[in-house]
Amino acid sequence: MADLLGAVVVVTGASSGIGRAAALGFAGKAHG
Repeated sequence: MADLLGAVVVVTGASSGIGRAAALGFAGKAHG
């Protein structure tokens, strides 16, 4: 995944499926 430092990410459909996986992935990257 590209460096997202300072980026804002909006994930639609984040309550289930691939949207949820993407949201959790971005959150993990942001947390460190």
